[in-house]
Amino acid sequence: MEFGVVLQNNPPAREVVRLASLAEDMGFTYGWTWDSHILWQEPFVIFTLLLEGTNHMKVGPMVTNPGTRDWTVLASLFATLDEMFEDRMVCGMGRGDSALRFIGKKPYTLASTEEAIKVIKGLVAGQEVDYNGQKLQITWVREGHDLPVWMAGYGPKALTMTGRIADGFILQLADPYLTEWTTKFVKSAAQDAGRHPDDVKVCVAAPAYVGDDLPHQRDQVRWFGGMVGNHVADLVERYGDDPDKVPTELADYIKDRQDYDYRHHGAVGNPTTDFVPDNVVDRFCVLGPVGDHIAKIRELEAVGVDQFCVYLMHDQQEETLRHYGESIIPAFR
Repeated sequence: MEFGVVLQNNPPAREVVRLASLAEDMGFTYGWTWDSHILWQEPFVIFTLLLEGTNHMKVGPMVTNPGTRDWTVLASLFATLDEMFEDRMVCGMGRGDSALRFIGKKPYTLASTEEAIKVIKGLVAGQEVDYNGQKLQITWVREGHDLPVWMAGYGPKALTMTGRIADGFILQLADPYLTEWTTKFVKSAAQDAGRHPDDVKVCVAAPAYVGDDLPHQRDQVRWFGGMVGNHVADLVERYGDDPDKVPTELADYIKDRQDYDYRHHGAVGNPTTDFVPDNVVDRFCVLGPVGDHIAKIRELEAVGVDQFCVYLMHDQQEETLRHYGESIIPAFR
């Protein structure tokens, strides 16, 4: 089991770097950040500082999308940083939620997202690709380099695409049952595509908060259920209440969901996440004392999770990193 941390690019940027460096010291091997360029600072600028301020940590967005930047710009950014810092970049990819919706655009289709992944990976590898009717090749990259792309998703079509083309699968919730349900789609699609199912790594990303005051912890991370609810609402709109395509455990909890205010996206106390009940917070997040964290991560490990990634948006950031480094990560070594 590997461990990652997700940080928001709130100013000052040096504080983001400090937390990433502390996380590496505590045994975290992946450092991710959000990527919504209006809500927070520009991640690819901060990635340079993160890579410079850490020694071995893999770094990347959780997640970027095909619509904020031109695909060739994304490819050049990843390739440049990999050349500068010895292949330590990783690309988390999604269709675009807060980054696009907040500026009045719609998320990209899965077909366009798949095409973008192929173009970006091809360019970073030094291959010739077709883009906008042009044959393009980045000639200054090291030929054959493979940029790892981890795809985030919840629904059957996104999960199937992930298994077919991605290097990893990102699931943004820490419920063992839902992890197993989604992972089956990914692994089955990988096998159908002639790949070994284990070639697609699984990352579960969720808030983790170590402590004994459970009501306070729940209030600190309730925002996460609202964030996940945005994606679930998309699924319910597309598939209805078909439990084969949208698990009842997901569809039921958003029935009282109303408008969502992206100005408070990923923020403690988000006023549009009051609909998220305590039991959903408990299922989606990892809360309680150290022993409860170890037990839940063991459950996730048992259903095939390769990386547990901590969303660190709450009022005990440094303390949580230290609990993980001193007590939780060593339990998996």
